[in-house]
Amino acid sequence: MKNRTIKKVLSVALASAMVLGMVGCGGGAAEAPAEPAAPAADTTEAAPADDTAEAPADDAAAADASGATQIAVYRATFNLANPDSAQVQKVQDAINEYIKDKINVQITLTDVGSGEYTDKANLALNNNEINLLWTASWESTIGTNDLVPQNSVYDLTDLLPGTPLYQSMDEGQWEATKYDGKNYFVPVYKDNVEGYDFMFRKDLVDKHGWDISSVKKLADLEPMLKDAKDDGLKYPFLTQKTAMFYRWYINDFDFFTADSATNFFAVDKATNSVVDTIQTPQYAEFCKLMGDWASKGYISEDDLTKTTTDTTTQTQDWAISWWTDIPVNDEANARYGQDVVMAPATDRWAHSTSALGSCYCVTANSTPEQAQACVDFLGLLYTDSKLADLYTFGIEGEDFTYDANGQVEQTSEKYNHSMWESASATIVTPLANEPANKAELYKDFNGGAKTSPAAGFRFDKSPVEAQYTACANLFETYGFALENGGYAPDDVDATIEEYQAALDDAGYQDVLAEFQKQYDAWK
Repeated sequence: MKNRTIKKVLSVALASAMVLGMVGCGGGAAEAPAEPAAPAADTTEAAPADDTAEAPADDAAAADASGATQIAVYRATFNLANPDSAQVQKVQDAINEYIKDKINVQITLTDVGSGEYTDKANLALNNNEINLLWTASWESTIGTNDLVPQNSVYDLTDLLPGTPLYQSMDEGQWEATKYDGKNYFVPVYKDNVEGYDFMFRKDLVDKHGWDISSVKKLADLEPMLKDAKDDGLKYPFLTQKTAMFYRWYINDFDFFTADSATNFFAVDKATNSVVDTIQTPQYAEFCKLMGDWASKGYISEDDLTKTTTDTTTQTQDWAISWWTDIPVNDEANARYGQDVVMAPATDRWAHSTSALGSCYCVTANSTPEQAQACVDFLGLLYTDSKLADLYTFGIEGEDFTYDANGQVEQTSEKYNHSMWESASATIVTPLANEPANKAELYKDFNGGAKTSPAAGFRFDKSPVEAQYTACANLFETYGFALENGGYAPDDVDATIEEYQAALDDAGYQDVLAEFQKQYDAWK
């Protein structure tokens, strides 16, 4: 068993090395991205793809005949693999018609499938073809932690106060999303705090009479996992091929890099100091538990080797998994095509990246007039329900309809977005399967969170970027396997020691010292 597991781990490491090679060329997944160096400016004009509605940079920079300021808006779509360019154009034209008498702005809308978004947006950004860019803390290459060090974003600090946009959400949201004390990003007002739940298939809860209210920690799941194993399920505990230490332990640590690949840097919330988390008792405890569960057949090697798919949760092959807590957890039923129930696994926390899970920025190449136009457009988008629905759901009667309760039913395979990556939850009309009081639920959800002692801290990795990247590259070889049951409990301590030695050889202590230096200065 041990030898077979090690072979699996080595296979994962080899595959990861290949992926990291591709990431260095501009690609990369949203989960635990590598940290490539900022690409050199590219002056080559990008040819429009068939599935996007792109406009030349000079069109976006000019004012139209009416004197309205033109801005180029770039966004990802997660609900469709390939947006329909003709329908995107139709939505763009409808938006411009609607806003022309309200603000002195007209937009050029580019909609890109999420699988291609990072590469295409990065190229367009380098070619100065974007004014208003959708991004997120977890995105690679064009994520919030990449854009500021690259000087790619416009400082909105002095533009925001007093505007409809600024007044559309409480001041705490603006404070939480500051970067080095400045407002570069406009958060989408959604579930802007972070917490996690244990997720159970409801039919199994009913079948076995599981008391999920008794589950307070991971170890409490074991009797239920045994039941699932005895039922013959392939995935009693489905990790969804995800390293979960930096999620399950957020009550103890602020993993302020927002990246599972560098979860060995964190602030200990009890001592308010930077720590090496893989040397903590919590890390050894977690990895040994995962190793034990794997040896008992509760965790499948498919998660270790990343052969489970993103749709495995839509099958009945699993029993218990994880869920990111949101105000309306019933949304999981529709997502997974079956009833599930949740039990809290962590508290909810506001920290440096929790409110940047979906946001917009104005690009640094924008003129002051374009920056103001972006703020004006977002101000209307966050306060006008008709515009928010148009931007999110598309053309009424073609892409969506309103039901008898005035809620949205999406019907289109051409234009389809979600609230979380579009506009404020307080202004986008709820879907037909969502509570009518969704806006209030989101306000209560965000307001009930705890605040990390490190909230607002941003780490500048530029002084130690080479060492940081080298350390991150080691995660797939050691950390991912340790956190997905790749090592038997008796082998965990020795593997952690080996992991630490490899990190130290890569320059870990230099990075840790730089973290501590910057955090002490920030405090």
